[in-house]
Amino acid sequence: MIRKNIPNFITCLNVVSGSLAVLFAIKGQLTISVILIIAAAIFDFFDGMAARWLKAYSPMGKELDSLADMISFGLAPGALMMVMMEYALFGMNVRAESFASLSMWELACISSSLLIPVFSALRLAKFNIDTRQTESFIGLPTPANALFIAALALITEHGKFDVLDALILQPVVLILITISMSLLLVSELPMFSLKLKNLSWADNKVRFTFLAISVALILAFNIYGIAAAIISFILISVFLNLRK
Repeated sequence: MIRKNIPNFITCLNVVSGSLAVLFAIKGQLTISVILIIAAAIFDFFDGMAARWLKAYSPMGKELDSLADMISFGLAPGALMMVMMEYALFGMNVRAESFASLSMWELACISSSLLIPVFSALRLAKFNIDTRQTESFIGLPTPANALFIAALALITEHGKFDVLDALILQPVVLILITISMSLLLVSELPMFSLKLKNLSWADNKVRFTFLAISVALILAFNIYGIAAAIISFILISVFLNLRK
């Protein structure tokens, strides 16, 4: 009985991390929020691995995992994007005093961040009923989207390339990123999964290649490398589909 609940316990750690990430994002403490989203992604990876290794799959575990992902990879990145949009509109570390004081443009910009949790919910609901996604993904996985937005949040707070950092903190750019990533979430683009059934090169060469590229990008470009790694994930998936 305990063995079967180990994956669910790990998933609950995902819930806790994601919930705290939302709270810290709303308070404007973006770096802490990002760390918590990364922690949630780690828990999300290991709960699935634990379920496979322990053969502890259950309908409850599947539903719990989706609810956890909605918090950690839907609400939390949406909160990050909302705060980044406020920074883009009003200046770094400046927040809107009240919604009543916002212009229609400002309200529209900030409200656009709601697309992230909405499309994340659609993505997760689609995943739960789509039998094509047992070995791979159709559309961008919510953790990948959350990590990309988390990387942007780190760049806005700790970036060292002034031109690129300033470009990201433009309302129109953030809206375009939000719309693009939201559409990728529900797209029909097949994307490879990082789930490992074994450690053989033959069965996992795409996964190992991506992991090597990601590590190289992060080591070379620091926080920029995280965003670049997610972009490489999308591009590799596109390339693999073009080869078919």
